[in-house]
Amino acid sequence: MPLPSSSPAPDLLRDRDFRRLWVGQTASQLGEHATLVVLPLFAVLTLHAGAGRLGVLRAVGQAPVLLLSLFVGAWVDHWRTRTVMAVTDAGRALALGAAAVAGLLGLLGLPALLVVAFTVGALSVFFDVAYQASLVRLVRRDQVDQLVRGNSALEGSRSAAQIGGPALGGALVTMLSAPVAAACAALFFTLSFLSVRRIGRREPLPGPDSARRPPRVRRRIHEGLRFVAGEAALRTVCLASAAFQFSFSAVMTVYLVFLPGELGLSGTAVGLVLAATGPGALLGAVLAARLPRRFGYGTVLVGAAALGDGVFLLVPALHGTSAVTVPALLAVNFAFGTFGQLVNVTVMAVRQSVTPDGMQGRAAATVSFVGMGMTPLGSLLGGFLAQAWGTRTGLLVTAAGMLLSPLVMALSPLARLGRTLPASAPGV
Repeated sequence: MPLPSSSPAPDLLRDRDFRRLWVGQTASQLGEHATLVVLPLFAVLTLHAGAGRLGVLRAVGQAPVLLLSLFVGAWVDHWRTRTVMAVTDAGRALALGAAAVAGLLGLLGLPALLVVAFTVGALSVFFDVAYQASLVRLVRRDQVDQLVRGNSALEGSRSAAQIGGPALGGALVTMLSAPVAAACAALFFTLSFLSVRRIGRREPLPGPDSARRPPRVRRRIHEGLRFVAGEAALRTVCLASAAFQFSFSAVMTVYLVFLPGELGLSGTAVGLVLAATGPGALLGAVLAARLPRRFGYGTVLVGAAALGDGVFLLVPALHGTSAVTVPALLAVNFAFGTFGQLVNVTVMAVRQSVTPDGMQGRAAATVSFVGMGMTPLGSLLGGFLAQAWGTRTGLLVTAAGMLLSPLVMALSPLARLGRTLPASAPGV
């Protein structure tokens, strides 16, 4: 049961259990994003894998998002999130540690590395769903401002890891070796395990009473899908996420051809341009703790989505040398990161506030599944448009498609949300 809202709300950032969650999530995200670089470099530099095999390795590591998200959401809602996070941290540390030892001994082949990639990817799905569901079990449901502040901190750490993790992984492989870099990534997961397991606040198991047999996984997945479809705010979040992920994956397919092809940017310049999204995301996470309370959640969601998605319409108009285009592209990607992260954090607060405790994992997994499930189709469309119409026209069309996401939100009840969020009942 939630505590009475009349009692004063403590500062979340001074709460020891939240700090332990934050430290663990930060270390886990660093390890996860470093691993995304370490394992492919392991395959190329140590196992001498070609482009085809490298593509298979990346696909195997990404497959768990689509294969497991709905099942993981159903399972997490009936487990303690601290236990899920600790077990997955330990599992990823062991998998990478074993790969490091086998690599140093010359015993690791590509089939074993595929197993490691799938294992780490699958456990990362568990951790990511669990940490998104854990905050609402640490914060009182009536403390919406604290929920937003906590999400801002966690998403800021994730953004920092997206910047620093790949760079750190690449540097470790270059300065040391791929097996040693894998061992270092395992240390991040170990640090996360040690921090998360020290969370002391007792977390009641949501869902069915322990004396009853929990419903089957398929039934829980169906309940999650039905709940999201029946809740207007979550239904809109799903539709907007699907529209965004579909269009954004199409944009990125054309974008990565447009930058070196049409604008003649070097690989270093392309990497610099893409990295500008990270600092912008850090700023967006900070703004998300303030702007919704000042201007209203609906205004911030629609406005930030329109600005962040619409800024890509400027890219097809760019011409000239890298001295002109690179600063403009840096500004575009910084703005996209800022407003995109502002939308992400605000949407997460909305989702958590309207979702009962026992449905948090399934709601997060359902939204993720619907959105990420559109990315392969978007990538195919982007490649087709770039080939049929040219990269500049293809980029303009796909960038315009990104505006479907703010349009969906503008025509929904989300646009009418004020400075406070509705709260659901704590149970299911």
